[in-house]
Amino acid sequence: MTVTGVPRTGVTLRLLDKADKEIVKLDRAVLGAFYKFQHDFRRNPDAGGFDLKQLEGHDRLWSARVNREWRALMIRLGGDDWLLVSVKHRSHVHKNLDRLNYGINHITGAIEYVDLQVVEESVLRRGLTPPAAPVPAPTPVPAAEPARPKPSEEPEGLEEPEEPLFEAYTDEQLADLGVAEPLIPIVRKLTTDDELLGLAEYAPRHTGEVLLRLRDGASYETVMDEVTAPVAVEEPERNLDSADWQAAVDRSQTVAITDDEFLQSILEEGDFGRWKIFLHPTQEKLVHRRYSGPARVGGGPGTGKTIVALHRVCHLVRQLPPGHTKPVLFTTFNRNLAADLRSRLLSLGGPDVLARVDIAHVDQLATRIVSEADPGNAKRRIDDTAALREWRDLLVEAGETRWSAEFLSDEWNQVILGQAVASRSDYFTVRRAGRGRSVTRAERAGIWQLAERFTQRLETKGLETHRQVAERAARLEMTRKARIDERSQEREDRGGLDNLHVEAGSGARLRHRYRHIVVDEAQDLSAAHWKMLRAMAPSEADDIFLVGDTHQRIYDNQVTLGSLGVHIRGRSSRLTLSYRTTREILRDSIRVLGDADYDDLDGDSDTLAGYRSVLHGPAPSLRGARSWDEEMDLVVEQLRAWRDVPRESTAICVPTNDMVTQLAERLARRGISPTEITQDGPRGDQGVHIGTMYRFKGLEYRCLIIAGVAEGLVPRASVDTWEHTDPSRHRRELHRARSLLFVAATRARDALAITWHGEPSRFLAPLLPPRSDT
Repeated sequence: MTVTGVPRTGVTLRLLDKADKEIVKLDRAVLGAFYKFQHDFRRNPDAGGFDLKQLEGHDRLWSARVNREWRALMIRLGGDDWLLVSVKHRSHVHKNLDRLNYGINHITGAIEYVDLQVVEESVLRRGLTPPAAPVPAPTPVPAAEPARPKPSEEPEGLEEPEEPLFEAYTDEQLADLGVAEPLIPIVRKLTTDDELLGLAEYAPRHTGEVLLRLRDGASYETVMDEVTAPVAVEEPERNLDSADWQAAVDRSQTVAITDDEFLQSILEEGDFGRWKIFLHPTQEKLVHRRYSGPARVGGGPGTGKTIVALHRVCHLVRQLPPGHTKPVLFTTFNRNLAADLRSRLLSLGGPDVLARVDIAHVDQLATRIVSEADPGNAKRRIDDTAALREWRDLLVEAGETRWSAEFLSDEWNQVILGQAVASRSDYFTVRRAGRGRSVTRAERAGIWQLAERFTQRLETKGLETHRQVAERAARLEMTRKARIDERSQEREDRGGLDNLHVEAGSGARLRHRYRHIVVDEAQDLSAAHWKMLRAMAPSEADDIFLVGDTHQRIYDNQVTLGSLGVHIRGRSSRLTLSYRTTREILRDSIRVLGDADYDDLDGDSDTLAGYRSVLHGPAPSLRGARSWDEEMDLVVEQLRAWRDVPRESTAICVPTNDMVTQLAERLARRGISPTEITQDGPRGDQGVHIGTMYRFKGLEYRCLIIAGVAEGLVPRASVDTWEHTDPSRHRRELHRARSLLFVAATRARDALAITWHGEPSRFLAPLLPPRSDT
């Protein structure tokens, strides 16, 4: 029946997860009509022209006219609260209405909507034909190198067993894991991985995650503990009225359409931005949980760690009492990322949230602290490369040959500055974890003397490094914290009363700078950074929340958080589902890491076990050339093959700055506009983005080329000079080089091409067929 009555305004229109996946595929004219529909519907659903009707046989599912040919399907949650679940051609709206299933999942308590016909067609399409690649397939590999092995030759290629994939599990077990019950009969028929991916594309996300984890080899108990239990509602809630849709929507992956610009941003980004918009129930629980102390969230690239951090900031701000201060710090290591976090937080939380948050990259924060203490400081800041040159000059002048400049520079950076060692006696006792080479007490005395001379050398020249600033900021904040603790103890001794004379003398009550600190890309911060941050907030509930992945550590900052006062034991979680990168790209990216061990920031090992994706696409392309000149031609050829992809959605990363310049010139000569990525981000919005691998941290592209992945460049040839003289550093440098390639590869969403000239990098060996000796 058509709804009539008194016109009303201000209704809530929500978008269910995966509804946008269908909407963004509509042609431009229909998208325009939908854009106008949502605007007008939110203002007044009773306005003429919507033809709002309840579908026959459904108590909550309604259709509304988008234009002459298209209809919006919506679940009425109650009152003026509507949930948009699909946009269909009118010829498909009133046929086989029993195919439309929606309800509240009895395990997760979330609203789920399934069009069984769409799911079955997707499964059938996957089973009969290869999935359509989102980009043109790359051209064959030149004769200079053997071609990539065919899928049938790959050790972990998709198999097609004759038996049903989930034969080992009963219907009851699948339902207990939270699989949408209307889909279980279809799940029973799946016999290939392609069919499974077809189902996962349109099934509720939790269903897809459960099935993929089971298919990846996880046991029923593991999936129950790691996937279902974290998002399951408490047992008493499962017995509540199943018609409580308003409560269910809070547990669902929905987003309220708050304004036209918000919807437009979703439509313009298309599927590329979906993982940024919707929180998975696992992520949402991490965001809203109350932690008794510092907490860590880990996970591979694209698992949504940053979006969890952003939502966590919003959550913390909304718990604050009214005020105009900025008690929440949001920080990261990279300057580019800090600027991006600001714009994303504004988009997510609005100006009211942004006004209560201090956003600064960690070195900017350290500089601010030091400048407060020494406002007249006019020293020139130098990077680690320039500092290493100063070390070399010092050793030559001093005639010192016991240690190399590289060893002393690392010792100074990682141990003395990294751990904010303030005195010779402290250096005698400080831990040197990860440094490899042990040093005696007498050798420490000699190293300390040289470090003092080096510090004096920089002072005389009016120079300082970022690490020096971080170390000084850490000491200043630790001193400030000691004063706060002392005042607190005095106040407690006086029965909670302040010392008015002390407070008046200080001009203001001494407080911690922040109540809450959220850290993105935590793996790249140094020990000094952590000491500074630890001193900035009181040790209490929800004090520090950090996200990061040590597999993506590209700077030589290895720390054990517990030794720095940041105790995360028992409060660590891991995200395992990638929303950005295809299974094929993830598989090859993980192979690049090899069997190297990675820490978890607290002395234990980290792992990417269970890391997976519901996305599917072509296998990465591997292509070799005889020379750099020929390889640049391969890059141009690949870009032209991606002609249907917007240039700004494609990128090329290379090992060196010189290669950036040369490649940009080659592209320009071939009629392809390049845009260089600087330390402040891309120089413009148009053209193919080009930069060194370090510049790609935090970025993402539909199509990506990693060029110059040749032995001697990745890793650089100088790394092997440490193999015998300093094995520990050799291992660390190889780790960093692998991680850098891993980070670069996982910036790609749909398609990845890797090229080299001469000898391919040793890191590519797991991706290439074995060489023949004949």
